Amino acid sequence: MSAGTTVNIAITGFGGRMGRVLAEAVSFAEQEGKAKLSGAIVRPGSSLVGADAGEVAGLGRNGLAIVDSLEKAEFDVLIDFTSPQATLDNAAYCAEHGKAIVIGTTGFTAEERAQMLSAGDKTPLCFATNFSTGVNLCFNLLETAARVLGDDVDIEIVEAHHRHKVDAPSGTALSMGEVIADTLGRDLSKVAVYGREGQTGARERETIGFATVRGGDVVGEHTVSFLADGERIEITHKASSRLAFARGAVRAAIWLIGRDAGQYDMRDVLALK
Repeated sequence: MSAGTTVNIAITGFGGRMGRVLAEAVSFAEQEGKAKLSGAIVRPGSSLVGADAGEVAGLGRNGLAIVDSLEKAEFDVLIDFTSPQATLDNAAYCAEHGKAIVIGTTGFTAEERAQMLSAGDKTPLCFATNFSTGVNLCFNLLETAARVLGDDVDIEIVEAHHRHKVDAPSGTALSMGEVIADTLGRDLSKVAVYGREGQTGARERETIGFATVRGGDVVGEHTVSFLADGERIEITHKASSRLAFARGAVRAAIWLIGRDAGQYDMRDVLALK
């Protein structure tokens, strides 16, 4: 992005918890002269259509009316933390109209994920299961730990989220597992163990275990344990506010401006690769 450029950002799913936090994150970027909120989109039939976006987000009136479709919004980049089907439709729209898109939606099937990412063939697309700086740094730490410890440890991933989260394990936990499996030359789909019950037998070394906790208002916690005889190493990330994810997504949206069409992720944005 060239100096002095202000990026017009639209947020879909504006009526949800994450939509409003994203608006707050855009407001911080606006104070720095980097971006402004130019579109606030909700589902058709929502009672929020026509309301002032700033007022709904708790930021004070800004004169931007909430709309019910992408066609009614003006933007350079769309930020989408909604649902798989809605995101597929939105990614296709952005690809067709040359709009960049930042996607934080989770819960895709393998086929849906491939379809969503294909929009990157025509427009800049940044997809991440977690946009916080800390989590993406953890991905690099996990690569190092897996490479050094190799096949001499057992690996377990435990994640916790609020009671409203609908997919499990979290997309971030799965991404952590993928980073470790790729580093060790394993296929996560073949070695992942999602919970244990009953007489499971002795643990097989190559497996990567996942455990899920849901309850209360936990924003997001992930711990990866590398367990050896006599010691264990734990890499943990704890989020105390959704603003950590939202500010990362806005950073990604600004970074996408001027990029070639392609599939990017948050580690590209942070130059961690």
